[in-house]
Amino acid sequence: MRGFGIHSSIWTMRWTPEAAEAAVAEALRHSFDFVEVALLDPPIVDAAHSRALFDRAGITAVCSLGLPETHWPSRHPDKGIEFLTVALDKTAAMGAQALTGVTYGGIGERSGLPPTEAELSNVARCLEAAAKHAKRLGIAFGIEPVNRYETHLLNTGWQAAAMLDRIGADNIFIHLDTYHMNIEEKGAANGILAARDHLRYIHLSESDRGTPGHGTCDWDEIFAALAAIGFKGGLAMESFINMPPELAWGLSVWRPVADSTDQVIGEGLPFLRGKARQYGLI
Repeated sequence: MRGFGIHSSIWTMRWTPEAAEAAVAEALRHSFDFVEVALLDPPIVDAAHSRALFDRAGITAVCSLGLPETHWPSRHPDKGIEFLTVALDKTAAMGAQALTGVTYGGIGERSGLPPTEAELSNVARCLEAAAKHAKRLGIAFGIEPVNRYETHLLNTGWQAAAMLDRIGADNIFIHLDTYHMNIEEKGAANGILAARDHLRYIHLSESDRGTPGHGTCDWDEIFAALAAIGFKGGLAMESFINMPPELAWGLSVWRPVADSTDQVIGEGLPFLRGKARQYGLI
């Protein structure tokens, strides 16, 4: 996971063969190094088709997801393991390098209380089993802390690091997201420093999930901190333009965050690439 990538949500949240063809063509047109595939419904994905598509394009893939409520590990760890096993198998069959995201729960999972020890224990058991399966498949496995409005389980870099230290698997990594960090961290640099030993992937998302450079994220602080820790992982743009209702609810996306996909990529990508060059990350 190196270079600049983009989350497939900019074009589609359903990775059908037709959507995959269109998304990879666009990723290639904009010279992205990888695509992050929204693997929310693993059975619909034609793994062989996607693998051939990425091979022809000469770009790599990462998969990400949040689990459905029926398989939330905090409540149903065995069902969580079952879902993640299928998703990891699909990720490997696609030739993707990793499965990451809210792999410890669901988007919109909120109890109204702090996480209990029982919930965290269930999550740790599920993640440990998933990490072992990922290792057998030769792929990496990530967790993404997200903001308090999307989950009550893991919100910060230090919480994610504590969970990984608890599990002790060497193939689990932390995946940060600047949108969530802008809400939860006492400065983006602090979140990056807390996660530094495990940080291999980051979503570059503006404070309103719109066009990078048009919001309140402190991009100089973010890129300076990444440079300071010698970050070598994947830099992935993420902005939500096309949201199905079930995800719009979980993500609280109620209005357009940009005028168009062309605006997000056309203005946001040069801005982020410029910052990455400024701080010696590319």
